[in-house]
Amino acid sequence: MDTTRQQKIARMLQKELSEIFLGVARNIPGVMITVTNVRISPDLSIAKVYLSIFPGAKTESTLEFIKEQTKTIRYELGVKVRHQLRIVPDLSFYIDDSLDYIDNIDRLLQK
Repeated sequence: MDTTRQQKIARMLQKELSEIFLGVARNIPGVMITVTNVRISPDLSIAKVYLSIFPGAKTESTLEFIKEQTKTIRYELGVKVRHQLRIVPDLSFYIDDSLDYIDNIDRLLQK
């Protein structure tokens, strides 16, 4: 159960990270990156960022590229939120496979 402050910060981080990923996606042609969810720890020091990457064939390579660029992304995030947060949380990136799960359930139900 997240507190109200955690929820507000998570929404702010999601918004700012989505803007950052617009620029990152330009470096990777033919890929669309969406920040689907951000979960932040109670002490606001760790943020788990869930990404949806389209097309699915480039998911793993794009996630590896993003993980290599974590320090740069965290720096850019720090520049954007420096007036709202004292400490920029450490970022961990994960693939959000909920859409694949929903598609699988729909496919199974139609049989």
